[in-house]
Amino acid sequence: MEKAWYVVNTYSGHEQKVKEKLEAKVESMGMQDNIFRVIIPETTEVEIKDGVKKEKVKKMFPGYILVEMIMTDEAWYIIRNTPGVTGFIGSYGHKAKPTPLPPQEIDKVLATMGMSRLDSDSDLKVGDAVNVIDGPFKGMTGKIDSIDKENNRLNVLIDLFGQETPVEVELFQVSKA
Repeated sequence: MEKAWYVVNTYSGHEQKVKEKLEAKVESMGMQDNIFRVIIPETTEVEIKDGVKKEKVKKMFPGYILVEMIMTDEAWYIIRNTPGVTGFIGSYGHKAKPTPLPPQEIDKVLATMGMSRLDSDSDLKVGDAVNVIDGPFKGMTGKIDSIDKENNRLNVLIDLFGQETPVEVELFQVSKA
């Protein structure tokens, strides 16, 4: 089974509480191998009020959180029975497991937040081939030369005019080849 992203419905305004409870459950029950990341999709907007710039964090999808997990019976049960969770999106029927988000959909949401579906710690290593899916080198394939985990950036060697050229890209701008 592969890890995928799922949309979980929560009581509106309780997203942070649900995230904290879910992360605590994952830790206490030793489910780190099945439930990986819990994210509240948010964007930062700049507001100008009375001539003063203020940054405001706004939920992209109020009442929803995103969970990266491997859909096992136990993981499904833990999330469904977390206080504040009303269910999964894409689940048709009482005991039917939900369908994961398509990769291109989760990529859009995570890119808006400056994140990536790929994990620089476990999914990528130097020498791996990647496709550039965003930015000026979109559509090109290259080989990872170095990984900056702290800043979520990669140095990728791309063939430009018959010569290997190093370019720096954000993690969300690539997918595994």
